[in-house]
This record gives sequence, structure tokens and C-alpha cells, in this order.
Amino acid sequence: MPASPPAPETSPARAWHASAFLRGSLVLHLGAAATVIARPALWPWALGAVVADHLLIGGAGLWPRSRLLGPNWTRLPAAAAHAIAITIDDGPDPEVTPRVLALLAAHQARATFFCIGERVRQYPQLAREILAAGHGLENHTERHSMRFSLMGPSAITDEVRRAQDSIQAVTGEVAQFFRAPAGLRNPFLAPVLARQNLRLVSWTRRGFDTVNGDPERILARLTRELGARDILLLHDGHAARTAAGIPVILEVLPRLLDTLAAARLTPLTLRAAFALAERA
Repeated sequence: MPASPPAPETSPARAWHASAFLRGSLVLHLGAAATVIARPALWPWALGAVVADHLLIGGAGLWPRSRLLGPNWTRLPAAAAHAIAITIDDGPDPEVTPRVLALLAAHQARATFFCIGERVRQYPQLAREILAAGHGLENHTERHSMRFSLMGPSAITDEVRRAQDSIQAVTGEVAQFFRAPAGLRNPFLAPVLARQNLRLVSWTRRGFDTVNGDPERILARLTRELGARDILLLHDGHAARTAAGIPVILEVLPRLLDTLAAARLTPLTLRAAFALAERA
């Protein structure tokens, strides 16, 4: 087995600042506590306010495109004026990913793969092939646990850091972007990402291609009101199957790429799109 490439130096952690929503939540909790101390008879009202606040926080975590819990990129930076991002989650998959790479190569298109850390270690050559083809490979947690949004700070840190380590050990690259499983998260995630120097990215629209095997419906969802700077979500891992048993991304992707070409939209990796913003 070939030796792993040398690990590059990591960038310093970004400063984390709680969002206005979370700062307001803290103020509400402090106010509720002060109210109960000063006027104990009002405890039902104070408790009700705290419960309502927790429901709002939970709702924000269940809304993948929400920015209430912290920064969350749902579109590319303004500098990427004629670009679009195709993001592909849950791989690498030994059956599907090579065929996805072949389709992208045939269209001379670039995509960003949000990969599961343990699958990167399981299929190291495939992970390296993604990068060798000019695509991005980013952090999608170590295990893709559907309990991720219910985890505490320590468990979230472990999932994010271990995936960073897996990607770096196999490819020599340090991931710069992160996507939570199903986009679900909680208030503990933002400070963890800041310490790891990761940007949270969700999407502009998705095809629900893990639960729907109809290429027509998936393509329609992805291309409805399609425009520059959109971030689109597909899956090479956990892909649903068409009626013929074909991973649905393989039916959708060529037509999507043709649609982008007709609209004169260039598929870029997230790194390339953000590099344009940094140079602007």
C-alpha cells in the first residue's frame, strides 16, 4: 500500500461569535432565572418562555438552510457570478463514485464531494481519485450518524475532528467545508467548526435523491428557478435506485450538466468559488 502523502499545515482556528439569536436566547434564560428569584409566583410564565425558546432552537437546527445558529452558506459568494456548485454527499461509494467521476470528466465539470470519514479510510484510492480529477473532498462527519443533531459538544467535536483526520491521513488535504448529516445540527456545532477552521455549507436546493428514484422529479427540483451561485445537492452514497435498479444520480447528473451548460453556468468546486471571493 502506498504511503500516505505528507500532511499540510493546518490553518489557525477562526474566532467564534454566538449569533444574535443565540445571544437573545441566553438573555431570555437569564431573565427567566431572575424573574423566578424575584417573583416566584411567575415561574410558570418563565418556564413557558424557556420551553418556547428551546422549541425555536430545535426548529432552527431542523431547518438545514437556517442561519439562526451561526454562519451557513446556502449560495456561493457574490464573486462567483457565473458559477454553480454541485455537491455530492455520503461517499465515496465503490460502485457509484467512479461512474460519477466519469460523467463529470466527460462534461469537464467540477464538483465537491462531502465524504464520510470512515468511508474515506475504507476506500482510500477512490478518495484520492476524487482529488486527482480536480474535485473537492470535504468533511461530512466520521460516521454520518443520524443522531448527530442530538449529540453534545464532545461527541460533535469527535465526529468532526475524526473526519478531518481521516481525510488528511488518506489524501494529505485538510477539509475546508463541512456539511452535517441531512443538514441537521444544534447550537454546539458552530464553535466546533470555528475551532477546526471549517465553513458550514448546506444548499440552495436538493433533489431528495436518497428517497426518490424518479430522475424526472429530482431533475425538476434541482433546476426549478436555477440560477448563478446556486448550491445543488446530490448523493453518490445512499443513492436511491430507479425502476431499472440504477443509482438515480447516474440518470440525473448528465441531464443536469447539460442544463447547466445551456444556461452558461460553470460548475466549480466550493474551494474555487470561495477563492474567487478572496481575490475580489
